[in-house]
Amino acid sequence: MDETPVQLPALGCLELRSHPQRGRGVFTQQAISKGTLIHISPVLVFSQAEYSEHGKHTCLDHYTYCWRGGTFALALGLGSMFNHEPSGLENVGFVRDMDQALIKYIALRDIAAGDELCICYGPNVWFDIVSDEARGADAGHSPPEADDFLSSIQL
Repeated sequence: MDETPVQLPALGCLELRSHPQRGRGVFTQQAISKGTLIHISPVLVFSQAEYSEHGKHTCLDHYTYCWRGGTFALALGLGSMFNHEPSGLENVGFVRDMDQALIKYIALRDIAAGDELCICYGPNVWFDIVSDEARGADAGHSPPEADDFLSSIQL
């Protein structure tokens, strides 16, 4: 696989790059300010039956989001490329817009040029956590300001 960075048009400063332990991920070439809308991903929604019979038995299972009514959604675009950081250490949050079948990704804090953009997948991940941020940090809870910030976003 060619590991040359791929420019992404969302902000004009994002690229896909390979992380030595996490695999492909989203990185920024320039600083991003807290509150910046980073990306909007359309989603494909799977019914409960489609997911149970097919989706959960494929690699797509690792890229789905819980959705309304027990369904699951596959984020298209960058939404499936953000790697994981434990709660409180992620630098990108997401808001599911179920009515428009979109997921919006927003900077939770100022992000420096060269940093990887990571979301929190939740407490029950299926892999060993490789975290640049978590070394020596207490990853127990997200800071209240991150929760307050995301809840203030108007869709």
